[in-house]
Amino acid sequence: MTVDFKGSHFPRNVILYAVYFYVRYAVSYRDLEEIMLERGVDVDHATLNRWVVKYAPFIAAQAQKRKRQTANSWRMDETYIKVKGAWSYLYRAVDRDGQTLEFMLSARRDTAAARRFFRQAIRVNGAPDRIVIDKSGANLAGLQAVNVIRKFTGDGHQIRAVQSKYLNNMVEQDHRFVKRITRPMTGFKAFHSAAATLSGIEAAHMIRKGQITADGATGFQQFAALAA
Repeated sequence: MTVDFKGSHFPRNVILYAVYFYVRYAVSYRDLEEIMLERGVDVDHATLNRWVVKYAPFIAAQAQKRKRQTANSWRMDETYIKVKGAWSYLYRAVDRDGQTLEFMLSARRDTAAARRFFRQAIRVNGAPDRIVIDKSGANLAGLQAVNVIRKFTGDGHQIRAVQSKYLNNMVEQDHRFVKRITRPMTGFKAFHSAAATLSGIEAAHMIRKGQITADGATGFQQFAALAA
């Protein structure tokens, strides 16, 4: 399945370049509008926003499908993202080597959200041997709930929970890339556009970390290939 660019008034590569630039570098839509104009492309910031919201989720989904094999020891944590003037929570997980596993934006930070995130991450990556979390009771309860479900379904494999802030420093450090890119955005106006944009940021971060097989291709070339 490929991205459908039918009906667009701009070439495919121009659209993908703009989306990649926005999710990879710390710029606002106004900044990107000026950058595109300097390259001879007259496109307004509202159109740029529509491109990111429309195409970033598909590219992120392809990045998940095509990423390299990850390890079975995970680190999970959440960070704060402002949406409509209020804090939302970006759940994220990396493996022991710092490779991105999964991410999920949630309006709440509670057991239900943690459980939903763990189930989503396991569905995409398979069940790990252990997951390192912080001292959050909600995250522990969410993982325990997943283990209860696994006990009576599938192979019954139980995931070991390790609560350690020291061991979780890796994922906390990994948050920094996402926070740096979102800072010029000064908050999101809608939850769906926040989730879409963050998915693109995560895909660009995966490319930056070398998780997509590319044989020496540039970051943009890898990003564009995910839309093919």
